[in-house]
Amino acid sequence: MNAASHYDAVIIGAGMSGLAAGIRLAHFGKKVCIFERHNAPGGLNSFYSIAGRKFDVGLHAMTNFVPPGVKGTPLTKLLRQLRIDRDEFALCPQKQSKIAFRDCALKFTNDFAVLDAQVRENFPHEAEGWSSLVHLVRTYDDVSLDAKPRSAREVVAQHLRDPLLTDMLFCPVMYYGSAQERDMEFGQFVIMFKALYLEGFARPLDGVRVIIRVLLEKFRQAGGERRMKCGVARIVEREGRAATLVLDDGSEVTADHVISSIGFPETMRLCEPAHTAEADANTGQLSYAETIAVFKQPPARWGWGDDTIIFFNDSDRFAYERASEPVDLRSGVICFPNNFAYPDGADLPEGLVRVTCLANYDRWATLPNETYQAEKRRWFDAIQRSARRFLPPVDDATLAANLVTTDMFTPRTVKKFTGHLNGAIYGAPRKVRDGRTHLANLYLCGTDQGFLGIIGAMLSGISMANYHVLQGSAGR
Repeated sequence: MNAASHYDAVIIGAGMSGLAAGIRLAHFGKKVCIFERHNAPGGLNSFYSIAGRKFDVGLHAMTNFVPPGVKGTPLTKLLRQLRIDRDEFALCPQKQSKIAFRDCALKFTNDFAVLDAQVRENFPHEAEGWSSLVHLVRTYDDVSLDAKPRSAREVVAQHLRDPLLTDMLFCPVMYYGSAQERDMEFGQFVIMFKALYLEGFARPLDGVRVIIRVLLEKFRQAGGERRMKCGVARIVEREGRAATLVLDDGSEVTADHVISSIGFPETMRLCEPAHTAEADANTGQLSYAETIAVFKQPPARWGWGDDTIIFFNDSDRFAYERASEPVDLRSGVICFPNNFAYPDGADLPEGLVRVTCLANYDRWATLPNETYQAEKRRWFDAIQRSARRFLPPVDDATLAANLVTTDMFTPRTVKKFTGHLNGAIYGAPRKVRDGRTHLANLYLCGTDQGFLGIIGAMLSGISMANYHVLQGSAGR
């Protein structure tokens, strides 16, 4: 093995967490290389082009947004540790969002006082329990790497008795971060509660590609190496360590440390066959389908201009579980990328509406292509109709006259472009908070380490780089 093929650290996957880990290590002089199987970085949060038009995938909004000057939050920690100037992300805050259920709606903004007032007005009998829950969330150490798992449903039930309020609070945090059906680990619930409700949403005008460009440039400036269209096919184990990485092209590299951002089961499948059963036992089952509609004019022109993101549910109880049908139309998320507070005179060139629902990977995975395309058309219309139940009425003729183009992704798309088994958006239901695996020099970062959201993913990469490679001295 020649010196050129040995690294201080190899990172598997060029998603947000992998890029952040790479930047952090390169800043401290480590020889680091990121290997990515696909031709585009970003992982679950990336973008693609069709006929010159760019579409975001993954990112509806960046969570954990706080205004300039607010210290001690995940966003400010991230910017400091990656040496990013806040203006480089060009974040524009949301206007307002909403949790819309059949018989109740709660508005929220990046000012927590709005949600606080909404809860107290609509659920006055829960005021005391609500206050105690918020206090617990504010004071809970959600980034502890050795915290014992606790059921979020059980903890919340100690404070709130009204099932409607409970379901309404869980709906956004689950849609934006839960790999577990019907419940969450309480630490993850806290992470998402803070990210969505206590902090908030923002988006660059040009979408997720702004974030990706900044990360790629920081990694390049720090001296990191990146190899695209070159994944890791196998991890050769020797004496309890990842001794050699065999790449897709058959070549081999070695590294003192290996950080995998591709997921726990996906990483275990690169290891010795004995670990396949462990991977299968902790493989996520929750995936999404999403429709994207592009219009000539911003949706505000026909009355869809008040809300940035709407989390909706039209069943007696909110059921966050694997869909039995190809798509579960009972609940979902509507995102209006036009409805952020962009600078005066700036806006997206076209109107965009994105609708996301839970979907079943198995119902999409093996369809013949002609059937698959027909099913996408059928479910596109069904998803759009489902979402419009929670929007001001607009006649079909107006929408049809303004419609420019559409696109849709399914769990099959997620699997193809991210490698996530079952198209699982948020990975494995059981997280590995300390990032350790059965191999002494192989660690996890990203979704399956357990820090959620885009900011959380990047902080996961930073934390694992600090904890396992830089040994804490660089993370102070």
